[in-house]
Amino acid sequence: MPVLVKTTDYYFNHPLHSMLETFPNPGVSWVCLKQTEHTSLCPVTGQPDYGTVEISYVPNKLCLESKSLKLYLMTYRNEGTFCETSCNNIFEDVKKVLRAKTLSVKVTYISRGGITIQSEKVGE
Repeated sequence: MPVLVKTTDYYFNHPLHSMLETFPNPGVSWVCLKQTEHTSLCPVTGQPDYGTVEISYVPNKLCLESKSLKLYLMTYRNEGTFCETSCNNIFEDVKKVLRAKTLSVKVTYISRGGITIQSEKVGE
């Protein structure tokens, strides 16, 4: 019997901060989460953009649960968004649920036409 016949049901089509889950900080002083297979759609042409998302933070009381982040970031595959806009939106959504001491979100879109785009937002 084939194992890979089932598909995963995804209930979200757009990124929502309510998708992000947290857990109590077990005593770490720094966390970095990196997704190397990020996709979204160009809001002008509708063509896919590929890149990475790196989220670094100094936790206060909470840490970001990585599986919920993975599902949240996957919803961008249907979003027409510029690199800079997605960076800002991810920052604001993570900020809402995490309330970290410091937070940095860096989004890098892989080169298309010889131009790589990188956007970063840093704050509290």
